[in-house]
Amino acid sequence: MAEQDRSSLLVLLTHHYQELLRHLTRRLGSPSAAADVAQDTWLRLHRAEAVPELQNPQAYLFRIADNLAKDRLRSDAARARTLAPAELGDDRPCDAPGADAVLDHRQRLQLLQRAVAELPPKCREVFLLHKFNGLSHGEIAARLGISKSMVEKHVMKALAHCRDRMRDLLD
Repeated sequence: MAEQDRSSLLVLLTHHYQELLRHLTRRLGSPSAAADVAQDTWLRLHRAEAVPELQNPQAYLFRIADNLAKDRLRSDAARARTLAPAELGDDRPCDAPGADAVLDHRQRLQLLQRAVAELPPKCREVFLLHKFNGLSHGEIAARLGISKSMVEKHVMKALAHCRDRMRDLLD
């Protein structure tokens, strides 16, 4: 029974691999780190002795990946704290943006957030699913029960609205 459950989880991982990669990339901020954690997820499932009774196998799969991503982030943070100053590149100029650039980006982000909040609910939902969750037009259409054409119209309307609201900053 456990072998069959593990096999079905491995098939599920294969089926949702791209979705898992997008999720991990957002979480880790790096496509290569996301691919490493996805591989570690496969290895963890492959090596599992027993799999518990699952009501939602996909949630279980993503939980394993999330836990591995947390471990990766903790490990990276610990490694960064223990690096010697020479390893940190103290002899090179800092690439961090200046305070004025940070303030400018924060103001732009706030303006964009207000513009997105002004969108009609369905248009905002479609826009966020596409731009921030990385879903394709077809995936959004299936999820929301609307046509791909309507998804495209919502995305174009949202982009035009955001562009108009941010026109002063973009010029």
